[in-house]
Amino acid sequence: MKIIDTHAHMCDQAFGRDMDEVVSRAEAQGVTGIVAVGEDLEDARKNLELSQRYRSILPAAGLFPTRLDAEEADEMLSFIREKSRHLAAIGEVGLDHWKVKDPAGRELQEEIFRRFIRISKELDLPLNCHTRSAGKRAIAVLLEEGASRVQLHAFDGRASSAMPAVEAGFFFSIPPSIVRSRQKQKLARALPLSCILVETDSPVLGPEPGARNEPANARVVIEAVAEIKGIHAREVAEAAFRNTVSLYGQGCLQDMVPRAFPGS
Repeated sequence: MKIIDTHAHMCDQAFGRDMDEVVSRAEAQGVTGIVAVGEDLEDARKNLELSQRYRSILPAAGLFPTRLDAEEADEMLSFIREKSRHLAAIGEVGLDHWKVKDPAGRELQEEIFRRFIRISKELDLPLNCHTRSAGKRAIAVLLEEGASRVQLHAFDGRASSAMPAVEAGFFFSIPPSIVRSRQKQKLARALPLSCILVETDSPVLGPEPGARNEPANARVVIEAVAEIKGIHAREVAEAAFRNTVSLYGQGCLQDMVPRAFPGS
């Protein structure tokens, strides 16, 4: 199996002491690529550094949606434009109505999100989106802005709310917490295999609550989705890999994860 973990926080301090072992364990489970998302400029710079040390790490840059600072957003947009040819994606970005509840904050959050959507279209980079308690609104904004290369990570809405995104060709990444989340199980059951990606959201959303999660657990997602859909794990892995190539581009994965394509 070839598995790409499409959303992990490899820059997190939880991996500060044993990154070599974490990456090796992931590779042993067939994880040949890891999209390393970030929440601010410090994360973005660290992701680029990690991508130089580990060929399996695909760097992304984004501003977490609770960071409601227009100037910080300007700085991140400039960074993304400057480093675009080195980035696999813009993320994570999006909306969060779980933590941001006041109307003014949500208005600014949406304005910043729209700016990231527009630059993703300008630079033709995928969006790796956070939509906690804001799935319907985030999908509506993405559709209004004409976004096309979209990943909705750890979507926490109802399966019915996801259908407009499915129809638009967006992708949904499922984390290992699916083994203990009825909501994620219902979502995976309802989603067509053609729009499912694998993620871990390491170091959180692992199969065991409270324990450090890591990219090796991407394989847990494959097995869980296979069981839910009543199909072989290899079928899920192959579909998820095809979907990842469709979203991120064969060229991107070839350049950044050469071990995933031996002989190519």
